[in-house]
Amino acid sequence: MYHSFNILIQFKMEPQKNGSFFVSCGFFRRGLLLNYISTDTVPYFKDCAAVIDGIGFTLVELQVVPQKGSVHITVVIASKDPTQDIGVSDCSKVHHAVQPLLISLLKVDEDNVYMEVCSPGLERNIRNAAEFAFFVGREIRVWDKTVSDWVPGKIKSSDTNQVTLLKEDGSEVSVSYENIAKAKFIHL
Repeated sequence: MYHSFNILIQFKMEPQKNGSFFVSCGFFRRGLLLNYISTDTVPYFKDCAAVIDGIGFTLVELQVVPQKGSVHITVVIASKDPTQDIGVSDCSKVHHAVQPLLISLLKVDEDNVYMEVCSPGLERNIRNAAEFAFFVGREIRVWDKTVSDWVPGKIKSSDTNQVTLLKEDGSEVSVSYENIAKAKFIHL
């Protein structure tokens, strides 16, 4: 019998004084529980979030990965207004604001940086429980392992342990991250 597992490998880069980077990684088996990883532990997240917030968007995810002498950067942004979508011009605005900052922070040559800015997308699974705070007011569904079913609702609030959803009937339900196997946006 074969089993298929979805594995998340998380890298953390720390610049060294000699210009190189120390890279550490962690492995998480996806689908078993939703981890809460504070964005404060993600290198450069706070600096980039401040710039992105200043131009009217929310930084959801930042990945900085060295690749054979260059650096690949992925920036995922969302609108502060849950009813607004992200467009190409929004991504361009963020790209122009954040790229010079990251080049300065990483101390790399502009020619060695590949940067991609995108929206979370319609089919995005919540990858880190800390993301719930970025999507307050948006409709999602979470697979609650305690009831073995999807629980839909609008994100009302979240903290380091649980998310609270406002259900269609006006009631609220809180689900602990340790009981969430998967979380996805609901799109009509």
